Amino acid sequence: MSLALAMSACTNLVVQRAMQKAPVAEVQTSTSSESPRVVAFLGDSLTAGPGLSMKETFPAVIQQKIGGRQLPWIVQNSGVSGDTTTLALSRLNWALKSKPRVLVVALGSNDGLRGLAVDEMERNLRAIITRAQSLSIKVVLVGQQLPHNFPDDYRARFTAVFPRVAREHRVPLVPFMLEGVALDERFVLEDGIHPNADGARKIADNIWPVLSNVLRQSGKSNSVAQ
Repeated sequence: MSLALAMSACTNLVVQRAMQKAPVAEVQTSTSSESPRVVAFLGDSLTAGPGLSMKETFPAVIQQKIGGRQLPWIVQNSGVSGDTTTLALSRLNWALKSKPRVLVVALGSNDGLRGLAVDEMERNLRAIITRAQSLSIKVVLVGQQLPHNFPDDYRARFTAVFPRVAREHRVPLVPFMLEGVALDERFVLEDGIHPNADGARKIADNIWPVLSNVLRQSGKSNSVAQ
């Protein structure tokens, strides 16, 4: 399947919207006596990991990094396949029921692939971040980009949203979620879009340097080593 056709196929994903308890990765053994804290990943299929086991998704790889450092954090994978920023905003209260201290917002790819209004996507991202910050939750925003078969103007306006929102809301930004993964058949499934297990590990590596700093700042007595 060509990249253009694969990207178009993403618009036909079935939205898996069973409002059940968000899956939480297994807690790694910690030498700390402090109660575990939650870092939630609010995302779409790139986060949910279709075609992967729960242990292979990139949030689970982040949990492994946390566990390897004996830190008191639990990773919550709140990714739902097919989610746009509008759908994610509508389920935000559900995703926050676990009272996370950190929220990683990895959304926008479906808005772009479906050609939805960039202004609406930006409003939704701002609403998600504002709601989280009102609850004293620290936010990490994950940037998205579109393939070159989209109009240049639309691509430019889409890409510009993420650094602008991050700057104005004063939240750290991961520049591009799929850096080193997109367009590389070694790291994606046969659909040409979603990461395979190796791709999920690369996504985790893209996010970890930014997230680790936030976890360090959020910790009372623990630090995160990169």
